[in-house]
Amino acid sequence: MGAIWIARNFCLFLLLLNTRQSTALPESQDQCADESDGCHIDAICQNTQGSYKCTCKAGFKGDGKHCEDVDECDFEYNGGCVHECNNIPGNYRCTCHDGFHLAHDGHNCLDVDECKFNNGGCQHTCVNTMGSYECRCNQGFFLSDNQHTCIHRSVEGLNCMNKEHGCAHICKETPKGGVACECRPGFELARNQRDCIITCNHGNGGCQHICEDMEDGPICRCHVRYTLQPDKSSCVERDEATAEPMEHNITAFTEVDKRVKRRLLMETCAVNNGGCDCTCKDTSTGVRCSCPVGFTLQPDGKTCKDIDECELHNGGCEHFCKNTIGSFECNCRKGFKLLSDERSCQDIDECFFQRTCDHTCVNSPGSFECVCNKGYTLYGLAHCGDVNECSVNGGGCEHHCENNPGGFECHCQPGYKLHWNKKDCIETEGFALSTPTSRPTLNCSKQGGGDRCSLTCQSQVHISSGTEDSYTLTCGMPLPCLAEAQKNNSGLNCFGSEMSSISRIKATATFRSGPGKCNLKRSQERLKETLNTAHSDSGSLFTENVQFSYVSLHCSSAGRRAQRHRNGRRAGEEEGSSITAQFELDVNLEEVTAESCDLPCVRRRSEKRLRKTIRTLRKSINREQFHIHFAGSDYELSKSLLQTVDPQEHCVAGQVLAGRRCVSCSAGTFYDGDLGRCVLCAAGTYQDEEGQMACELCPGPEGKADSKVVGARNISECGGQCTEGHYSHDGFIPCVPCPLGSYQPEVGRTSCFLCGGNLVTKHLSAVSFQQCETK
Repeated sequence: MGAIWIARNFCLFLLLLNTRQSTALPESQDQCADESDGCHIDAICQNTQGSYKCTCKAGFKGDGKHCEDVDECDFEYNGGCVHECNNIPGNYRCTCHDGFHLAHDGHNCLDVDECKFNNGGCQHTCVNTMGSYECRCNQGFFLSDNQHTCIHRSVEGLNCMNKEHGCAHICKETPKGGVACECRPGFELARNQRDCIITCNHGNGGCQHICEDMEDGPICRCHVRYTLQPDKSSCVERDEATAEPMEHNITAFTEVDKRVKRRLLMETCAVNNGGCDCTCKDTSTGVRCSCPVGFTLQPDGKTCKDIDECELHNGGCEHFCKNTIGSFECNCRKGFKLLSDERSCQDIDECFFQRTCDHTCVNSPGSFECVCNKGYTLYGLAHCGDVNECSVNGGGCEHHCENNPGGFECHCQPGYKLHWNKKDCIETEGFALSTPTSRPTLNCSKQGGGDRCSLTCQSQVHISSGTEDSYTLTCGMPLPCLAEAQKNNSGLNCFGSEMSSISRIKATATFRSGPGKCNLKRSQERLKETLNTAHSDSGSLFTENVQFSYVSLHCSSAGRRAQRHRNGRRAGEEEGSSITAQFELDVNLEEVTAESCDLPCVRRRSEKRLRKTIRTLRKSINREQFHIHFAGSDYELSKSLLQTVDPQEHCVAGQVLAGRRCVSCSAGTFYDGDLGRCVLCAAGTYQDEEGQMACELCPGPEGKADSKVVGARNISECGGQCTEGHYSHDGFIPCVPCPLGSYQPEVGRTSCFLCGGNLVTKHLSAVSFQQCETK
């Protein structure tokens, strides 16, 4: 018992002593972190209690102080590589013979199908083989010495051109007139001096893994982890359960592999293409490299370098030359297209394509420009939007300005009429609105069992071309309306006395003009014949004779439409045109009587007569017997598609055919139907709009004009008007300058605009608001 107590106390004493010593020891130093260890550069340092331990990295062997590389290719069956194993520091890499590529496992080698790329370069047929390929020719041809192209066989004589020469590969003619056979590189001539036997130097002898040359040809073997297939050339990986080590074959495999390596060191086209970048050919002195078209052989005799064809004369390209690998290509600048010679460039006519621009398209080399009609402004690249002229200084109108698409109109207050400059207003006697001297007149008569109608416009005729195959013709003067007037069921609430609005009737009607496109076809004396017949035949008197105040005809062409027949089937309707007509008719106040019919009664009678007139006009248009007489000529509305039409007739009124496009007659000209072209306005006339059929008379004092200008494009070119900064009671000379505090930017005006806002001008005859200044 005492001995046990002594032993126990001794153990406690040692434990206590050890604990005090450990507490007294300083903290151990990490020599691995301080790089004060003695481990090899290819070793890993591990810190321990008061020391460290060195261990060589994977792929190296040694005690950690000294490490050397492990050559994995010297054991484990060639490092597991089926072809070649290349040792690198701490690792190894498998590579494959020419004609093979490395599999995803990094060890096996798979055949490359050379025939997939450009048919292997063969002229006729490419046949892929294990590790290589061969070209074959069609019947009647044999393979040339380059092993790719085919030569037509001859049938006469025993020579290499004869199909019976018997050589399997290459035929050579001997000095004695016979033939001698040779084999392609990688093959050996058989004993019969005709056939060729493959060797391991050509495509690894057709073996996927290991090839060994024998007297009768090569035999194939597989890596130890693979099994030879029944085709005696390809190999598949064994299952791990059936894979057994074959120690007795390791030496044999290693020796065979070393022979393969030594054999592949010989420079032939069968190995790595002889080191050539492109084409390789075996010769008696070694391999000869060549390059395809577009490349040049470098001084090393192996490498091919691309030729930059663009360096010499821009490659023959008209615009841009772009070099490519082995070739080059020509490109054109934007707005041009490459022609069939692949070098020249031609301008693209963007205006040839429909709907390039909303209005007018002007082509230029490499580009185009969209131009908008008068009264429109360009937005974006090709679109045109209406300009609200009334938003700036009221359009220059003295009283009221009304904006409309492509233009604007000035209107006067009751008791005034519009001046010839179409902006100023002059007083009239009473409150009656001015009436044109000649109103548009519609005459209809019965001829040939049907109705024939004609509309005669002697003055105030205006034609505007809209989109393709459409136009608008107006005749007369519409009832002036305020721009801010609100619409109701009967039209616009027009200013003036109640009598003015009640005494005018408005009506709108739409007519189908049959299969045809909108056009004003010049009629050859048909209207005159109609009028002469009507007057000579007492039974052919006018059934309608109506004088309108204003007529507007808008013709628009419609494309092919789907129409439902009575039997429910749908069929296509040929393209046609429709006419939307607006009529304004003044009530004849002389018919108003207090006893029999007051003004509302006369208005109802007039509306009834107008409806009857529209029904007659509809019959006339349906029979294509409607004509318009203006500018001294007669015109039909449209031309049937079934008739032969002149190319000029595809253009709407006021346009001529220029090339493949219809172009409106410019300002200062008009379309002459007799000549079929645009003609300059005569002296004393002007035309400030495009696409018109006649010119307007130049205004003058008391209705007399003495202008001698030909082709006047506006009233100011007619001459005789007050210049900018001046005015007179009628707009003609003699004129007086605008007084201080006023200005006038236009010609032919009857007044000047006030600066307003206590602004003054430094001088008389100010021509713009910018000259108005503070005092």
